[in-house]
Amino acid sequence: MNEPIIVMRGLTKDYGEGRGIFDITLTVHRGEMLGFAGTNGSGKTTTIRNIMGFLQPTSGSVTVNGLESWAHSSEIVKHIGYVPGEIAFPDLSTGVDFLKSQAEFLGVTDMGYAEKIIEKLQLDPRAPLKRMSKGMKQKTAIVAALMADPEIIILDEPTTGLDPLMRDAFLEIIREERRKGKTIFMSSHMFGELETTCDRVALIHNGRIADVAVMAEITNRPEKEFKIEFNNEKDYTAFRAAGYKIVRDQRQYNQITVALPREQICRLFKSLKSYDVKFITEVDYNLEKHFKTVLNSVKEI
Repeated sequence: MNEPIIVMRGLTKDYGEGRGIFDITLTVHRGEMLGFAGTNGSGKTTTIRNIMGFLQPTSGSVTVNGLESWAHSSEIVKHIGYVPGEIAFPDLSTGVDFLKSQAEFLGVTDMGYAEKIIEKLQLDPRAPLKRMSKGMKQKTAIVAALMADPEIIILDEPTTGLDPLMRDAFLEIIREERRKGKTIFMSSHMFGELETTCDRVALIHNGRIADVAVMAEITNRPEKEFKIEFNNEKDYTAFRAAGYKIVRDQRQYNQITVALPREQICRLFKSLKSYDVKFITEVDYNLEKHFKTVLNSVKEI
């Protein structure tokens, strides 16, 4: 996973008036799945269009497999399975016609894998393209992107328009692609789907990279947080003085949230036997919480 496949160095696309992307430096390695998180308008699609070579950077560069994207777009797209954020089909009658056209363009002669994806996504490609719902269009675009078994997969908000069941089916397809060793770059504003699929997740905010989170570090943090509520003020006050690291104190509820290293969890539970505890619950630390902390620190600077 050390070989760089997608490399952005100081990538900038400046539309003026603070719009665009600025000084993005980011590398995606072979076999890695990197998530790209951000709100609508944060710069996710502009970044992806630069990677694909559809836009010429104002400054900086982006390379794919060592080729500069803008200069060699027609070459690099041969090795990329791409689902755009805005899907526009050519003037063809049905989904079948479109997929056949794509297969011819990509040199795909065996439609076996495409048919497996069609089945998993419960897609009827015989439907007229112009009458397809947003979800059906999204499924058709996903099949077209993956049918040639590409080594690089770039996905711009790929679950938009999919219902929850189909979203789960799609994410399982992507996990399988990741297990095959594919290099995957997927943008989304939904932290949950990035959290369960990616090795790392980059957060873009106002056109700039605010943070890059390593998911293994998010899910296996050395420190845990527990919220504890006591049945009376006396025990709340006594525990408050017990020397634990307090991250939140809600006196009105006799509630304290403490943070402690994993190896001290048993000590905590043993000490709580001496108190009248109403409840104790672990406070989840997830990608969304991590990025909210990052953005709050950015605002304070």
